[in-house]
Amino acid sequence: MECSRSGRACKRIKSIMIYYKSDEEIELIQQSCLLVSKTLAYVGSILRPGLTGHFIDTKAEEFIRDHGAIPGFKDYGGFPATLCISPNEAIVHGIPSDVEFKDNDILSIDCGVYWNDFYGDSAFTFAFPNVEEEIMNLLDATNISLYKGIEKVEVDNRIGDVSHAIQYYIEKEKKYSIVRELVGHGIGRNLHEAPEVPNFGRRGSGPKMKKGLVIAIEPMVNLGRKNVKQSKDGWTIVTRDGKPSAHFEHTVGITSEGTKILSDHSLVEKEIKNNSEIKNFTIKS
Repeated sequence: MECSRSGRACKRIKSIMIYYKSDEEIELIQQSCLLVSKTLAYVGSILRPGLTGHFIDTKAEEFIRDHGAIPGFKDYGGFPATLCISPNEAIVHGIPSDVEFKDNDILSIDCGVYWNDFYGDSAFTFAFPNVEEEIMNLLDATNISLYKGIEKVEVDNRIGDVSHAIQYYIEKEKKYSIVRELVGHGIGRNLHEAPEVPNFGRRGSGPKMKKGLVIAIEPMVNLGRKNVKQSKDGWTIVTRDGKPSAHFEHTVGITSEGTKILSDHSLVEKEIKNNSEIKNFTIKS
């Protein structure tokens, strides 16, 4: 779950102190992230047109609790659900509803858990069978940009190197738009910690990365303009021009052995390949 730079949609990071983790703590965060990934994979195994966000959210909460964990988003800052389900022009923080999914919808689904005193966080955008190629290209580019950012996570690089890599690929090479109002974040014993991790910025700027850093990187990319607005529900952020948006997220840590992606989208990829109601696409992992 991304941080909002303004508004109610998410608690703003209040502390500027970065909490560096031991390898043992990063391992516990990874366990939480893998449960998030398994939850998203489970969602991917049952998703189909005609279901509703409420149904999927209930199933995800049952899955998390059955594994001995707590939904990380539910009641966080007043958010009413386990999953953020954001269809089509909804970018993030979508509240699950009783509206049935259509066969040309995309769904950005963000999930968090709290387990063993640490949070895990990851997001994936799913597409139903009749999504247009233009929108599938948006999903593909957004997913690739996530890994462009991850490639810059290493000791002595700076957060701005991650931000610039994502922005350059999306805006210069692919000509899509990066959302400015929402950013990634540190994560650990708190869902949102320092540093903020924007998806735009200058190389060589921001905090220097060190061993023990754990951050959630999450590009949010619009097909049209970058401008956004908040819905009347006080949570959902949507594109101002009504065009689709995509969102992918990994939690990443720097350990004694180097950079590790702590969440695992390959689990989700496997399930959508086996689900004929979800459109498959090439996932860079």
